[in-house]
Amino acid sequence: MTAIDQIIRQAINPFDPATFKPGNFWHEEQDPALDVESIHQEVIREVEAVLEQVARDHRTRTVMMFGDSGAGKTHVLGRLKRILNPKAFFVYIDPFPESEAIWRHVLRYTVDSLVQKPEGEAESQLLRWLKSLSAFKQGGIVSWVLSDRQRFVRSLKASYPSGIYNANEFFGVLYDLIDPDRYPLACEWLRGDNLDDESLKLLNVKHSIETEDAAQKVLANFGRIAAETQPIVLCFDQLDNIARTSDGAIDLQALFNVNSSIHNQLLKNFLVIISIITSTWRQNADRVQLADQVRIDTSVPLKPISLDQAEAVWVSRLRPLHRQADPRPDSPTFPLTRQVLEQKYPGGKTYPRNALELGRRIIQSYKVGPSKAEQPEDAIAAFKLVWLKEFNRVQERIIRIRQLSAPELTQMLKETFAALQVGEIRPRFLPSSTYASHSFSYQPNNQGRVGIGWNEDPSLTTLFHIMNAYRCAVELNLCEKLFLIRAEGIGKPGNRGYELHDQIFAENTPHQHLKPSLHSVHYLATYHSLVNAAYAGEIVVAGKTLDIQALEFFIRDSHILQNCTLLKDLGVLSSKETVEVEGEGAIASQPDDSEPEFQPDNEPIQDFLLDLLKTHQLLGRQVMVQTTVGQFTEISEDQVNELIQQLSEDNQLQVLGDNPNPEEQLVYLPDQLA
Repeated sequence: MTAIDQIIRQAINPFDPATFKPGNFWHEEQDPALDVESIHQEVIREVEAVLEQVARDHRTRTVMMFGDSGAGKTHVLGRLKRILNPKAFFVYIDPFPESEAIWRHVLRYTVDSLVQKPEGEAESQLLRWLKSLSAFKQGGIVSWVLSDRQRFVRSLKASYPSGIYNANEFFGVLYDLIDPDRYPLACEWLRGDNLDDESLKLLNVKHSIETEDAAQKVLANFGRIAAETQPIVLCFDQLDNIARTSDGAIDLQALFNVNSSIHNQLLKNFLVIISIITSTWRQNADRVQLADQVRIDTSVPLKPISLDQAEAVWVSRLRPLHRQADPRPDSPTFPLTRQVLEQKYPGGKTYPRNALELGRRIIQSYKVGPSKAEQPEDAIAAFKLVWLKEFNRVQERIIRIRQLSAPELTQMLKETFAALQVGEIRPRFLPSSTYASHSFSYQPNNQGRVGIGWNEDPSLTTLFHIMNAYRCAVELNLCEKLFLIRAEGIGKPGNRGYELHDQIFAENTPHQHLKPSLHSVHYLATYHSLVNAAYAGEIVVAGKTLDIQALEFFIRDSHILQNCTLLKDLGVLSSKETVEVEGEGAIASQPDDSEPEFQPDNEPIQDFLLDLLKTHQLLGRQVMVQTTVGQFTEISEDQVNELIQQLSEDNQLQVLGDNPNPEEQLVYLPDQLA
C-alpha cells in the first residue's frame, strides 16, 4: 500500500510549467490524456464545420482564431491537427523572418509539414496526398511505380491540361517522390532549397525555386491539384515574432497579402487558420487593409474556461498519481479543492494556464509545507530545465543545418546577439537586395563594426553572387571585420565563387570564414523557439510568464549558451567563460559528423540533478533516477545513483530516511526541510 501523500512528495510536480509551452504541432507532442474535451469544444466544432465546407465545395476559406495569452490557442491547433488529420493535410508555419521572402517561407514549411507522418500512419502526408491523385488510382500504384517518368508526366498533364506552373518539371519531381532514393532530393526541390547543378540534373530540372513568384506558383500547384484530394490546412501561429516593418511593428499586412492571394487566385481546397493574441490584433488591425480583412470568413474567439473545466484540468494532471495510490483518494482533485478555485476566481472564469499554475503552487506547498513553499523559487534552475527540454526537441527535429533557410539562421543569430548585448546591431548588412536578409552587422563597445553573413545554399552560382556582395562590402569599407558562416562547400579552384572567397578570406586579411557545427545550430534554434514562445506569452518559468526582456535576462544569467562554439568563434563569448561552465550547455547532446564524439560528463548530469531539486524541492530518489536517465540516455540508473551518493557525500543534497529501498527514499537540498 502506498499513500497518496507519499506519492505526491516523491513525484515530479504534475503541473510542472515545462509542460506548458506549446509550439509547432508536428514537433511538440501533446498527451491526449491531458485534454479536457469540453474546453474550447465550440472552437473545435466551428473549425471542423468550416473544414467540412471546404471539403464539400473545395472553396478556400480563412478562419481567425484569437484569444488572450494563456487561453490555449497553440494547444487548440495541436488538438485540431490530432482530431482532424484523417480529414485533411495539416501544415504549421513558423513565424516568417522576412516579408520579402514570405512565399518561399510558406512553401518551405508547407512541404516540411507534408513530409511528416501522422500518428498511426506508415507514410507521410505528402505520399498520402500524391497517391490520392486520380492518376495513381488508374491501374494501381504498382504499375505507375514501374512506368517511366515521361508516361507519368503525360498522364498528369492530361489530368491537369492548364493552370499548372512549370508542369513538366513539377510533375517530374512528383514522380521522383515515388523513388525512395530520390524522395529526399525531390522534397528539397519542392521546399525551395537552392540546389547545386548535380542535384538539379538528377531531378531533370533546370532551376531551383529561387523567387517569390516561383514559390507562389508552386504552392498554387498544390492548391489546384488538392481539389481532388483532402483539404490542406495552413496554420499561422506565434505571429508576434514575424518580420517587422521599418517602424518596428509586426508586418501582419504581408501575411494578409498571402491570404488574399490564395483567395484571389482561386486556389482550391485550402483552409487558412490565423492564430493571434487578441491584444496583438487590436494593436495592429489598422495596419491591415480593409480589403484584406474581409478575406477572413470566420472569427473564432477562445473564451475563458469555467471552474468545472478548471477542475477537469486538475483531474487530468493528477490522475496518474491517483492511480498509483492505495487507497485511492476520495476526491479526484486531491489535494486540490474546488474552494481554492472559487476563492481565487470569484467571477467563475479563468484561463487554462492560470489553473495549471495555481495547481503547481498548491502541490509544491503540499510537498514541502506552506512556509518552505513561500520561499523564493530558484528561477534559473527552473529555466535550465525548460531549456533542456526544448534543446532535446530541437536535436531530434534538426538533423542538418540546411533544414533552416538563410534568413532563419541569420535571424536566430541576431536574436542571440541581442540577448547577449554584444553592441549595436544593424540588420541587412550586405549591399545586395537579394542577400541582404542573410546578413547583419554589429559594433562592440569602442571597436570597429563587424559584418556577418550566413548562407548554406549548395548552389555555386548563388555562392558567387554572395561572394560578390561580400567583395562590395569590403571595397565600400562597410566593416572592419567580416565573417562568412557556411558549413556547405565552396567549390573548387577555378570556380568564380571559390576564387572570390580565397581573395576575401586570405590569411593576410582580418576576415574569417567559420564553419558552424550542427550542435551550435541547436543552441541557436532552441533559443529561437523560446523567443517565439516569449513573444506569444507561452513560456512560464517559476510561475512567471516571460516576456522577451525576461528571457534575455535568463539567457545571460544562466550562461546556458557558453558552450556554443560558433558564438565563441565569433568572439562574443570568452574562452575563460566557456571553460568555467564546461559541459553545461551540452546537456544530452548527441554527436554529429562535424564534431568529436560526445563523451558523457558527470558535471552536467549533476547540475541537472541539482536543478531538479531546486525546482521541485522534494523528490523520490527513484523518480530522480528515472527522470535523469530519460534526459541522458547514455547513462544507466546505477550511474545516476552513484552521482546522487556523491552529491550527498559533498552535502549538496540529502537523502531522507534510513530505508535501504531507493523507491522509498526522498531527496532534498540541505536546509530545505529544516
